[in-house]
Amino acid sequence: MHAAVNTQYAVTLGLVPLTMLLFSQVSIVSPIANAIAIPLVSLLVTPLALAGGLLPEVLGTPLLLLAHELMRWLAELLQWFSATRLAIWSAPKPPWWLFALALVGTVWLLAPRGWPTRWLGVFTWVPLLGAQPDTPPAGTLRLIAFDVGQGMAVLVETSGHRLLYDTGPSYGLDSNAGSRVILPYLRARGIDQLDGLVISHGDSDHSGGALAVLENVRVGWTLSSLGLHHPIALAASPHAHCVAGQRWEWDGVRFEMLHPTAASYASASLKTNARSCTLRITAPGGTVLLPGDIEAQQEMELLAREGERLKADVLLVPHHGSGTSSTPAFLAAVQPEIAVFQVGYRNRYRHPKAEVFERYGERSVSRFRTDASGAVTILLDDAVAIEEYRREYPRYWHAP
Repeated sequence: MHAAVNTQYAVTLGLVPLTMLLFSQVSIVSPIANAIAIPLVSLLVTPLALAGGLLPEVLGTPLLLLAHELMRWLAELLQWFSATRLAIWSAPKPPWWLFALALVGTVWLLAPRGWPTRWLGVFTWVPLLGAQPDTPPAGTLRLIAFDVGQGMAVLVETSGHRLLYDTGPSYGLDSNAGSRVILPYLRARGIDQLDGLVISHGDSDHSGGALAVLENVRVGWTLSSLGLHHPIALAASPHAHCVAGQRWEWDGVRFEMLHPTAASYASASLKTNARSCTLRITAPGGTVLLPGDIEAQQEMELLAREGERLKADVLLVPHHGSGTSSTPAFLAAVQPEIAVFQVGYRNRYRHPKAEVFERYGERSVSRFRTDASGAVTILLDDAVAIEEYRREYPRYWHAP
């Protein structure tokens, strides 16, 4: 018994630095869960299953049923453990030097008995476990346009708040951009809470990852153009429709919803694209326009309502650069300096359309495509800083 406890102790502590490096989190309840699961499976479930398989049916069936019930009870208990808020400790992914420091401290902590002041090794974990997510400086704005394939998902950060605009596509029954891209990114940075979530409209390439995000991250509020009985609207609490005129301010950065109008929700004939939540963000360093999948008609409506106020330094290209959006009149009003095309590699819609992509080029707009650049990070400060993930962190097969 003593040897088993020591082994569990050494394994649990020894894996802390590596677990933080690989997963940006460490389980707090795992020692308790293992202390219950290992004896239960080793001493009861396994012998019962073996005996049930060897004995005649009349004797073996009750033993197999008992083994099954024990495993069912264990699964429910472990599920309860994992659902508790203190089950996991999360922190940003450590840099190599911090991981190395914690690893040396762990070796010191697990040194043989008699080693001087072994307990001091635990203090090397303090910067590892106590690190906080980085935030942009006060008054600045950071955007991360994720590489989610053919879809849209943008993380908006001020110095003290975070908003996720759309959640990317669904890839299949059990796979989506929320679970495959957004959540791993948030975990790697130690982010476990979003102040707001905006789902521009119900198309799966914009809302496919929403449920995964809502299930795994605390979200302050949700705005969308979805029906009130949509599964995402029901899962989000609180939830409200996005309506032109909604405004709020975070850390010196202003947010304003420009579209859709409240009256548009009464029309059953409108396509989901036509009600895309269009968000303007104004920071001291510049303005950003996030228009979802609005098309030419909605662009004209925005021009009529907003006119010159549509001008923005950064534009998330409407409808991924489709031929039904980015009209010349709209671009003339917005006058973007930077345009981000969130598109999938060789997508079946052939977005962005060549003529639309060239339309931006003719206006000398700096164009970035997530299918070529990977995730695009834009920091609006005194000067605009842009980072392309595949340029900053190239794969070994990419030519220099």
